Amino acid sequence: MQSSTCPPPLFAVQGSYVDMGEQLGKQTANLIEQSLDTYVRRFKNDAGLTDRDIDRWGTRYWQILKGYNTDIAAMLEGMARGSGQRIERLAALNARTEMLYGSGYREEGCTSVSVVSSHTADGHTLIGQNWDWHPEQGPATFLLATRDTNGFSVLSLTEAGMLAKSGLNSAGLGVCANLLVSDRDKGGYGVPYHYLLRGALQAKTMSKAHKAVLGVTRISSGNVLLADAEGESIDFELAPDDFGYLLPADGMIVHANHFESDVQLKDVKAGISALTLLRSSRLRRLLEGKAQDHSVAIPDLIRALRDSYSYPDGICRYPDPDVPENERVSTVYSIVMDLNTLDFWIAPGSPSENPYSKWNLNSVFTPGQHPALEFHPMEAAHVQ
Repeated sequence: MQSSTCPPPLFAVQGSYVDMGEQLGKQTANLIEQSLDTYVRRFKNDAGLTDRDIDRWGTRYWQILKGYNTDIAAMLEGMARGSGQRIERLAALNARTEMLYGSGYREEGCTSVSVVSSHTADGHTLIGQNWDWHPEQGPATFLLATRDTNGFSVLSLTEAGMLAKSGLNSAGLGVCANLLVSDRDKGGYGVPYHYLLRGALQAKTMSKAHKAVLGVTRISSGNVLLADAEGESIDFELAPDDFGYLLPADGMIVHANHFESDVQLKDVKAGISALTLLRSSRLRRLLEGKAQDHSVAIPDLIRALRDSYSYPDGICRYPDPDVPENERVSTVYSIVMDLNTLDFWIAPGSPSENPYSKWNLNSVFTPGQHPALEFHPMEAAHVQ
């Protein structure tokens, strides 16, 4: 199944966190059911879990969430109420990386980049990525905009039933995510990776974002790339009991699916993830000329993320016809964000073939707003 070639739908909710969750649950109930069906099937077929196992672990991860962040917990509780789903099933869904631990089902890709304000054409901080995953999840993925009673807002790409992936918030903080796998990963007690992503997006300062991902017990590896409108960026390579970090080099951080810091562990992904050992360096080379001129702009990131070198496994990834259909991975969505204007560009499927749509966090809560369609493949190729 191919992912949709249409822009993802936007669901914008406002109010208390439990009310926002309930609104979201009601509006996306069918998509949540679809997403749960997909992942429960994979929990059983790929990880060998039973219904009892799923509910037991889901209950544990729900209890952990309540201790991690009460606002996120309230939103998940509201989502369960609005969608009519059991809270333990939604908690398990949000811990799908950990639920699938040991199943071999770890081929999620992603290539991410941040460019700090000193190296961009307009002095803005830019961040973006390609999200590589199973195309079947494309139709069950959308943009989620939340605005709480204090006016704090978040715009994130989100799989139905989950609360975050990559996105930005009204404080000018942006987050991108990449899969990492180490020999320290384990099942058990700790904060699941996708909760950490939402925790970072709930942070109003870079310091609080650091605490949200570092100051907790973790049970799986993962990469979190952070940047903010004030011109700073840092990349955290997370493992259950340790972490490494990367700072900008020549104005950029680039990352794929292997550990690049000096954190002491065994990288289980580096040798098997599609082209990971080249994707980050190639992305850097595609941008370094503009970075040296301090002139990187949105079209430059889009061109780089559309790169099809080593087809089908490059930065822009395509389904491999030599791989069984249920195991195929491709770029499901491509994202570029301006953390000063709070613009969020997104393209479905392989971005080399589809246009990017632009949303703005300040306008998504206005009824009747629609994204501006720009940067079609041929047009973007000639943007100077």
